[in-house]
Amino acid sequence: MTPASDAVPAPQLSRTQSIGKDLIAGTVVFLVALPLCLGIAHASGAPVIAGIISGIIGGIVVGLLSGSHISVSGPAAGLAAIVLSQIQVLGSYQAFLLAVAISGILQIGLGVLRAGVLAKYFPTNVIRGLLAAIGVILILKQLPHLVGHDDDHEGAMAFAQSDGRNTFSEIAEALRAFLPGAALVGLSCVALLFVWEKSRLKKSLFPAPLAAVLLGVAISELLRVSGSSWTIEESHLVEVPIVGVNGQGWDTIFSMPDWSQWSNPKIYTAAITLAIVASLETLLNLEATDKLDPQKRVSPPNRELLVQGVGNVAAGLIGGMPMTSVIVRSSVNAGAGARTRLSCITHGVLLTVCVFFIPTLLNHIPLAALAAILVATGFKLASPKLFVQMAKGGRAQFIPFAITVLAIVFTDLLMGVIIGLAVSLMFVLSSNLRRGMTIIKEEHVGGIVNRVELANQVSFLNRAALMRTLSNFGRGEQVVIDARTTDYIDPDIYGLIQTFRDEIAPAHGVIVSLIGFKNHYRLADHVQYVDVTTREVQDKLTPARVLQVLKEGNDRFASGRRLQRDLIRQVDATSTGQHPMAVVLSCIDSRSPAEILFDLGLGDIFSVRLAGNVLSRKVLGSMEFACKVAGAKLILVLGHTSCGAVKATCDIVGKNLDTVQATGLTNLPYLVEPISKAVRMETTTTQDRVGSNYEFVDRVAAIHVRNVMLAIRQESPTLRDMIDAGQIQVAGAMYNVKSGQVEFMSAVDANRAVVADTVAT
Repeated sequence: MTPASDAVPAPQLSRTQSIGKDLIAGTVVFLVALPLCLGIAHASGAPVIAGIISGIIGGIVVGLLSGSHISVSGPAAGLAAIVLSQIQVLGSYQAFLLAVAISGILQIGLGVLRAGVLAKYFPTNVIRGLLAAIGVILILKQLPHLVGHDDDHEGAMAFAQSDGRNTFSEIAEALRAFLPGAALVGLSCVALLFVWEKSRLKKSLFPAPLAAVLLGVAISELLRVSGSSWTIEESHLVEVPIVGVNGQGWDTIFSMPDWSQWSNPKIYTAAITLAIVASLETLLNLEATDKLDPQKRVSPPNRELLVQGVGNVAAGLIGGMPMTSVIVRSSVNAGAGARTRLSCITHGVLLTVCVFFIPTLLNHIPLAALAAILVATGFKLASPKLFVQMAKGGRAQFIPFAITVLAIVFTDLLMGVIIGLAVSLMFVLSSNLRRGMTIIKEEHVGGIVNRVELANQVSFLNRAALMRTLSNFGRGEQVVIDARTTDYIDPDIYGLIQTFRDEIAPAHGVIVSLIGFKNHYRLADHVQYVDVTTREVQDKLTPARVLQVLKEGNDRFASGRRLQRDLIRQVDATSTGQHPMAVVLSCIDSRSPAEILFDLGLGDIFSVRLAGNVLSRKVLGSMEFACKVAGAKLILVLGHTSCGAVKATCDIVGKNLDTVQATGLTNLPYLVEPISKAVRMETTTTQDRVGSNYEFVDRVAAIHVRNVMLAIRQESPTLRDMIDAGQIQVAGAMYNVKSGQVEFMSAVDANRAVVADTVAT
């Protein structure tokens, strides 16, 4: 069965269709809510009718005022232990009702104070663990009811039971002492629900849970009228109190608070306890319910606290139990296709009408049929697909999720969630201990720089990791502590950095630079590493090393690992002189800026850009100045794929056109003529030798790069002498505009044109 949380978004329905869906869903929720209300009231030590009253208020009052479209409110199993203990402490149910009413007022106050924001801090893995745990609990707790073992009341969720048994021992006992008639009903209804889900019946308007209830009633009645020994006894059917029977009059249904207890401090202790626990459960269940909503709507948590407060005030005034948003009924509501709050209101109306006016009809429903519905709901919530999905999310996702599931199953909802939150918080703390910073080893032309990038928030939890990191740097190493993206630095961290800069680093010969610290930290930017090409750096470079620098830079660019550069500082550093390491002849194409492609800074290269990276006397003069006067060690001819100048030349040559007549550009021949030589040299392509053939164009562009490399040597004696002396090197490359990668060609040989093989970066 498909998990409700992974459901495909529901299609848009007409108003009539939506109302029909809501009425059906409300009916299904009513059938499930009825025994749960009675069972939770019984477990709480309250009058059983009090559970029904809270269910009615949760359906009608809360349903009308709530901002949630799917959530259903009513008496919660998570409050059963608290209700039981507080009734005993206060001495009477009427005194307890006063505490319930006051707790509602406190919840209204929490809503006004916008305490609902707490819901935003519940981790997703814990919320999903809550849903899965409820699914597991529904399956485990309803298995005994499925086969007629009803010793434990409906609605019990805790692992340890009041009769001394636990969830597993109850199942074992049920297998030994099951009722054949109830087992027949329960298993038949489960089979019907699963077949319904897998067949075309799933698309019918008639709800599967209602069909299961009708099937259960039919089997039960057949067993009864036939006089079978498998007949299901009344104790295994729904037991709604009937007015007029056993002294149950209208005057005994509703109770008033004991106002004389208003000065009893225990009343307020109970009220505060109920308000806090009920609010937390509501926020948790609301967050979980939103994940079940096929339309993925977000419920307003502050409004929900207000509304729950109103509901609890009403419940306290007329004899109801405290209520919360409840995940089991909400899950059934979502699974039944509810679209709006009308379904919740419908379930409240049905509780009112059926319980107070036609209870005898309800008392024919076998508990086993209702257990089947809850078991099917449990399988949806605890789908194996959900566990696999969480496992794929990694340890930090799966472990808190799994522990939340186990903790809720073996304790109760609130305690289990607290344990899950604690485990999730441990992972967060562990992550902070390791990830308060990022260490990046940058290879600048001036040497290796160790950049320690601080996280957005750096707390005392990161102190040990930062201290360990800084202590690992040795003599002569460059360390940059970068706080440009940091909004908060704990005083402990600030003190550690200051001590490292002023005392530890100088003592160990570590060169420390600081960047990006806010003014109030009183740590001004202090940069000591060299990230521009100075005269000293340039003198140490060889042509081979410069070529390697360009290759490494392109690798960083193509993989998204560009170096952090302080461009304003570079402007200042290069204002008095320039010492570039290379001169790059590239195309004017807007997609191929050399400084960015090779991850370079200001002052690192001379950049010459002409359409088609063609050579001319002026370009040669620029290259001679760059190498002979300014000290550049490398000349790089950079072509690129999909070059517009090469495309145009391929069309002109291939179609034997006159350049000026074909284009109307009077000076274009100065570009076309040098490239046309490469077009004629490309002989591997025999067909479609035009600009629309991209493979042909790119081969021509590569040949043209080699031609330019050869021409540099042939037409400039100055550069040729420097090449022969090993002072400079000429290299070629092709930039792929799709991948961002540059493919380098080998250098010009002294006596030959170009080595044919290309070498990838």
